Amino acid sequence: MWPAFGDLDVTAIDTGLVLKAIEPIWNSKPETASRVRGRIETVLDWASARGYRHGDNPARWRGHLDKLLPARSRVRAVKDHVALDYAELNAFWRSLGGKEGVSVEALRFAILTAARTGEVIGATWSEVDLNAKVWTIPAARMKAGKEHRVPLSKPAVAVLERLKPIADFSPRADDFIFPGGKTGTPLSSVALLMTLRKTGRVDLTAHGFRSTFRDWAAERTAFASEVIELALAHSIKDKTEAAYRRGDLFDKREKLMAAWAAYCLAPVETAGVTPIRAGGAR
Repeated sequence: MWPAFGDLDVTAIDTGLVLKAIEPIWNSKPETASRVRGRIETVLDWASARGYRHGDNPARWRGHLDKLLPARSRVRAVKDHVALDYAELNAFWRSLGGKEGVSVEALRFAILTAARTGEVIGATWSEVDLNAKVWTIPAARMKAGKEHRVPLSKPAVAVLERLKPIADFSPRADDFIFPGGKTGTPLSSVALLMTLRKTGRVDLTAHGFRSTFRDWAAERTAFASEVIELALAHSIKDKTEAAYRRGDLFDKREKLMAAWAAYCLAPVETAGVTPIRAGGAR
């Protein structure tokens, strides 16, 4: 805020100055910009309550700045869905090469499972059954508030097996699979973003790989749409269909995720070649 406000008296702060402070980062860093706006509003409200300034608060969102700036949700929707074209996925996977580290493994696991970033970094060993090759995410950690079983492909299991030695140093079964820098904390979502930056792909987000998966599954395989949607843990919007849906199509999703893993890790000469009837979907 200092470059915009300097040592100006609170009575001098107007809408133009508020916009000068937050507009440059409103699209690139919407969450940070929103927090800055909120703090400005709080300070100016305090100043008004103390009698140091009068009139409307120029940092007020509703009925004021919401008419001048796009809603944060709209900005985030654009950014969160920056996705890699599935035709480039195999090459991107190879770019990870022999890179090691918790954040790289978390990114690999997120791609292989098509799970949300929060679901991945919050995963604990108690949620995983390596023998059955299943990751069960409790309802409390799911966006839809419903338990979700994720079939683990061989490459996904391999990621976990590489990380198991870290967990073996701790007796706690509920330790985070992808631990952060501080004991008892998970990896930060920023770590995945930084891993992407190190690959040179500043245009991508970890969340975007869910869209990559969905496009690939819809365009390169014959798996039914409901199988794909359940793999992404999307709720069934049709209430009638949802009422009759008793299972989670786990067996079909298992084949889908195996096909996805094979596509991600395909040799150079076969990259991009996916059987249109992969998995006998329908």
